[in-house]
Amino acid sequence: MSKHDSGGKGRRRHEEHEEEEHENHERWLVSFADMMTLLTAVFIVLYSISQVDQLKFAAFAEGLSESFGAPTAIIDTGSPTTQTGVLDQLNSPMQIDNQTDPTQRPDDATQAAARAQALAEQSAQNQAEAQAQFDQLAAAQAAITAALTAAGDADAATYQITEEGLVVHVVADQVLFGPEQAALRGEGKTVLDAIAPTLLGLPNALKVEGHTNSIPVTPGGPYASNWNLSTDRAVTVLRYLVENDGLPADRMQAAGFADTKPLLPDSDPASVSVNRRVDIVVLSTASAEASALLPGLASQAASQAATQAVTAQNQESTP
Repeated sequence: MSKHDSGGKGRRRHEEHEEEEHENHERWLVSFADMMTLLTAVFIVLYSISQVDQLKFAAFAEGLSESFGAPTAIIDTGSPTTQTGVLDQLNSPMQIDNQTDPTQRPDDATQAAARAQALAEQSAQNQAEAQAQFDQLAAAQAAITAALTAAGDADAATYQITEEGLVVHVVADQVLFGPEQAALRGEGKTVLDAIAPTLLGLPNALKVEGHTNSIPVTPGGPYASNWNLSTDRAVTVLRYLVENDGLPADRMQAAGFADTKPLLPDSDPASVSVNRRVDIVVLSTASAEASALLPGLASQAASQAATQAVTAQNQESTP
């Protein structure tokens, strides 16, 4: 055997007899000691904050109030306490009253108040504008009613105040036109002549709308559909008001709606005659916001009129 081989065997025997590294089984004590140290520190902190100096707390609260811009009212007895805990202070005279959001800056509150005031002023302006427009339209309605009554055609029209303005529903059945016709009848001309002076005195633009019932036109008749018939009737009324009654053409417009805007459903027997009509719309001159308030004002006026009528009837029946 060579020396090299003997040397290798010696090293192997040395490695085989080398003792294993000793494991330290007490390392957990270090982690335990760290945990106990932290727990001790926590309890010390808790104990230290359990004693509240009321005067110092009041000063601290006042400082926070000045920093955030929120009004804080603090009422205290003027003497520090060292024997009571934090929970005991719940029933103490000290009160903190925050009237505003502490996160809101004074500038934000001022801007919010300014916006609220601007909205209130705009709402009041819209209400006043709507009331003025409603009064004008109601006066026009009263004038048209009086004119038709004087002409003996008080039942020739009904009225409605919408967001568009004053809608004068003129009955077409046997008043303005004959069945499936767009030529004005004599009675229709009388009705338009009675309405025209009031319309002429208004600054509002006017829209003439033709409407039919849902009964289809006669096949092979003078009109291909109710669309053609309703449009022709609207144009006929517009031309008569312009050419015979002197209404300015630049304030007029016409449109046909066939049977798409009925006043009564088809299930109502009266729909056949009521839905055949021509509407003369006195368009509102108010802003869109003010015009949107017109239906509400009309409802209020109708309710007041009904109440007054009942009151007058009761007074007449009282001996």
